[in-house]
Amino acid sequence: MTDGLLSCSWFAQSPLLQAFHDHEWGEPVTEPGILFEYLVLHSFQIGFDFPVVLGRREAFREYLAGFNPVQLARFGEVEIEELLLNPRIIRNRRKLQATVQNARAWLQLQRELGGEDQLLPFFYAFVGGQPFNTQRRSGCSAPSTTPASMAMSKELKRRGFAMMGPVTCHNIMQTAGLLNDHLLSCPQHEKCRLLALASASK
Repeated sequence: MTDGLLSCSWFAQSPLLQAFHDHEWGEPVTEPGILFEYLVLHSFQIGFDFPVVLGRREAFREYLAGFNPVQLARFGEVEIEELLLNPRIIRNRRKLQATVQNARAWLQLQRELGGEDQLLPFFYAFVGGQPFNTQRRSGCSAPSTTPASMAMSKELKRRGFAMMGPVTCHNIMQTAGLLNDHLLSCPQHEKCRLLALASASK
């Protein structure tokens, strides 16, 4: 197989990952709610392979108020204790508490920025205001952090977010399409590049 036909290889672990790669990962996020969902999911990824989190995604959606930050921000210890009894999700007290804390920090950020429509520009600012197309070729592994993810981590922590280290922030950037980190030879790279251009022209 020539380099021009090579796709990313990490998704080969499971059909779930392949669907995630083909239909979601790297596509530029256009809705704040979707970005918040990725923020929650990747905070639960810490210490796990991402397929473990993806396999529980719909259970998280059901029991974490549809990833609605307004509703999640109202959760207290009673709700967290109930969630810790639920085998359908990842039962980790610190991560559940961080999810509630991050919902509150998200809403505070929204207020400080002047509205929900300012949330995406805030996050895109870490990559220069628009999706950044990396230029990785086959055999060139992606870094686990970048200066952009380190800057994002520092700022989110300053604003009260929890479990948002540079690696987690880099994962969020990749998933949300702030970085188009598909291999150049992967068909999804061009697809995501074109989606970014179409979004910018609106």
